[in-house]
Amino acid sequence: MSLPAPKADAVADGRTTAELGDVLPRTAEVKDGHLFIGGVDMVELAREQGTALYVYDEEDLRSRIREYRTAFEGRYPDAEVIYASKAFLNKAMVRLVDEEGASMDVSGGGELACALAAGFPARRIYMHGNNKTPEELEEAIAAGVGCIVLDSRIELRRVDEIARRHGVVQDVYMRITPGVEADTHEYIRTGMEDSKFGFTMLDDFAFNCVEDVLKAENVHLRGLHMHIGSQIFRLHPFGEAVEIAIELLARIKERYGIEIEDLDVGGGVGIAYLAGDRPSTVDEFAQITTDALRRSCAKHGVREPRVLTEPGRSISAVAGVTLYKVGILKTLPGIRKYVAVDGGMSDNIRTALYHAEYEAAIANKAAQPRTEVVTLCGKHCESGDAVVLDGSLQHPDLDDIVCVFGTGAYCRSMSSNYNGQPRPAVVFVKDGAARLVTRRETYADLLACDID
Repeated sequence: MSLPAPKADAVADGRTTAELGDVLPRTAEVKDGHLFIGGVDMVELAREQGTALYVYDEEDLRSRIREYRTAFEGRYPDAEVIYASKAFLNKAMVRLVDEEGASMDVSGGGELACALAAGFPARRIYMHGNNKTPEELEEAIAAGVGCIVLDSRIELRRVDEIARRHGVVQDVYMRITPGVEADTHEYIRTGMEDSKFGFTMLDDFAFNCVEDVLKAENVHLRGLHMHIGSQIFRLHPFGEAVEIAIELLARIKERYGIEIEDLDVGGGVGIAYLAGDRPSTVDEFAQITTDALRRSCAKHGVREPRVLTEPGRSISAVAGVTLYKVGILKTLPGIRKYVAVDGGMSDNIRTALYHAEYEAAIANKAAQPRTEVVTLCGKHCESGDAVVLDGSLQHPDLDDIVCVFGTGAYCRSMSSNYNGQPRPAVVFVKDGAARLVTRRETYADLLACDID
């Protein structure tokens, strides 16, 4: 794995940190030349807690959940917002989601265990995954999760059997792949026909499987679920997918005489990773999905179902940043300027995985313009280990504190111990106070599972 060729046309944008717009957490500001988030000086925080360090703007997280609830519940009263915990999860985040009145989507036993350990109500948990193990299904049903999203007929049989043993009737959704291709990276498209997720609509497969679900004695088909992809800017595919789902609801009503109660339209609204990005708004997302739902229900003569949405990235990404310390500077004339930091692909695999793009700034030089083009590289033994490729940055010096924006989603979740690197701590900041919510791993943690 290696880096892509240098961008021949890369030019420093000259922006100061305050001019980066929507990539900044909502409470970010520059004071006395330093970057502050949640009223906390990021330079001082880095010195106190060490680097690499994940930092979350707590008020930003809360405001984005409220924004989703206002947009959907204000336009469609019978709506529910579900936080997709795969984007970022720890006990503090679980409690925050609960306090803000949202439900929670978990994928796998570990995410379920975290939610339950933090006291999240099981009835407001939705269990996802294309290959939930029998053990994970057992854990979910025993805990009393509100809904399991079925991904296959094999899983249907497992859920039915486990629910029978527990003496319950388990609410389920069927996940369908509507065949709608979203305009996003191929690795994060999930609604096209060639997908490992859900019941395909090809050859009426999903419709034919409905009968299997209805015949199962220990499950109740409460709804349909779909997810067409992530980081989507152009929203019209959501409307198309809703129309396909409502047509399926109408066919189910016609064949079996039942009306499906819920429709989960997934998540996937894009966020601004770069200063020039102009993603659609949450309100636009709510409007296009609910308008399509009402229009399609009227067309096909079916009752309007409850509508659910499950945002993850668009709640946590911009609210989170990562702080690093500069350790090495290396210039290759006519090629690249490398700025090496004390983290990298172990705390943010996205750049190495699919050349994700980020904005960065030096927190202790936040008021200065970004006058240089650099590659912010990591400390790991991979040529492709980078966090920012050919991006703008203030003139770097050793021991500067670099802040990379928009890292609140999938960075902590996908982190690793590559090269024996302990995972960073997580800090929430709000109203001038910093709160350690996940401690930094130690070498002892790395060795804890080994047997002597």
